[in-house]
Amino acid sequence: MTDLTRIGVDTSKSVFTLHGVDAAGCCVLRRNLRRREFEAFFQKLPPVEVVLEACGGSHHWGRWLMKLGHRVRLIPPQYIKPFVKRGKNDRNDAEAICVAAAQPSIGDVPVKAVETQAGAMLLSTRELLVRQRTQLVNALRGHATELGLVAPQGDKGLTQLQGEIATADDEVVPPAAKEALALLGKQVDRVQARLAEIDAKLKKQLAADPLSQRLAHIPGVGPIIALNLALRVNPAQFKSGRHFAAWLGLVPRERSTGGKQRLGGISRAGDERLRQLLVVGATAVIRHATSGRAGASPWLLELLKRRPRKLVAVAWANKMARIVWAMMTSGEAYRPAKAAA
Repeated sequence: MTDLTRIGVDTSKSVFTLHGVDAAGCCVLRRNLRRREFEAFFQKLPPVEVVLEACGGSHHWGRWLMKLGHRVRLIPPQYIKPFVKRGKNDRNDAEAICVAAAQPSIGDVPVKAVETQAGAMLLSTRELLVRQRTQLVNALRGHATELGLVAPQGDKGLTQLQGEIATADDEVVPPAAKEALALLGKQVDRVQARLAEIDAKLKKQLAADPLSQRLAHIPGVGPIIALNLALRVNPAQFKSGRHFAAWLGLVPRERSTGGKQRLGGISRAGDERLRQLLVVGATAVIRHATSGRAGASPWLLELLKRRPRKLVAVAWANKMARIVWAMMTSGEAYRPAKAAA
């Protein structure tokens, strides 16, 4: 084991596949270990470079291995896939991880602190509850429509619809339907109560985080987006704001060859949730700018004259991403541009 310089680990729930190489890149270790065996193996091993694929449990193992003195690297899965040999299996995956780590141009994913992961989990839980509430409301409205009861959109319309269902005659809404719709309504209220609790906790979290407070002043970036950016983005990974925007997938996908440049739609790489939030925030900025209110960006107004709204929304989201990176790296507050006359 003294010849080991790097170990690639293909992780799973209970079986871990190891592929170790020496300084010349020759394989000197190939082994499958159970979870307990994996822990005992690295506790006895002298400090060595350990490479894992960035996935759900990799940050936990990264922190654990770093405490033992090992040098840990997490590599994104898309960088490992090209090195997988024909015939995918755990051993080939572990070897591909080891080979990818030897490439000087391969970037790493920083190991997250457990507090950062905990804060991001609260945001993910909120997103899940929002989706569940939307599903419940859509189900309630859809079943009510089958009985001829409709109401305006929004919370007021939902409250009005629930009142109409409760007071409707049995001929219009049979008792069995009332019971089912009331059950959906109660579940909506339960989810809404949980969302209120989470929002209160996130509000306190925002008040305790100066970075999130600064980011929330960017047009289109509210408290939820600011917290997501602060918890899920490490600006030190990126050389510039352009690199950060490209990582988010807010740049055209390039398929150039033979000296001819061919650009398509946005690449949609990186964190899907962050990209979605930035585009939604950009859409809100566009709605504000086209309503005739003061403070609209001259650049945005000129672009809206030449391009469709959805394209402009992605362009503004790209600009927001570059502003976010600049503020996170410099520590400065947001300085709004001069408004259009």
